[in-house]
Amino acid sequence: MLADYAPVPTLAVTDLKRARDFYEGVLGFPVRSEVPDGVFYAAGSGSFFVYPSAYAGTNKATAMSIQVPVASFDAEVGALRSRGVSFQTFEMEGITWDDGVATFGDDQYRAVWFDDPDGNILNVESWTAG
Repeated sequence: MLADYAPVPTLAVTDLKRARDFYEGVLGFPVRSEVPDGVFYAAGSGSFFVYPSAYAGTNKATAMSIQVPVASFDAEVGALRSRGVSFQTFEMEGITWDDGVATFGDDQYRAVWFDDPDGNILNVESWTAG
């Protein structure tokens, strides 16, 4: 069954070198493997794939979420800020924003959203069991 296999998020980019600078240099993901048309990055026990495409940046929804432990959230957000990552905000019922960090669900869920160089929306999130 497909549920037995780990999915691989796939992110389209216009410029693979620029994307590599961002995913490796800014976000710190290690290369798992390279193929002629893209790069697989290691991420926890899984991976994601970045490849060039004419359709890069056309998705206006979150393309990839990275879940971090509650105890690590503030440090990860701080590290992103120190590398020049800017966070998005948007209107949604129940969200409270503080300096680009969303909190909702009686402070059980915290998250930030940001773009890669091609406009793919990435999310770092953490939550406590309710």
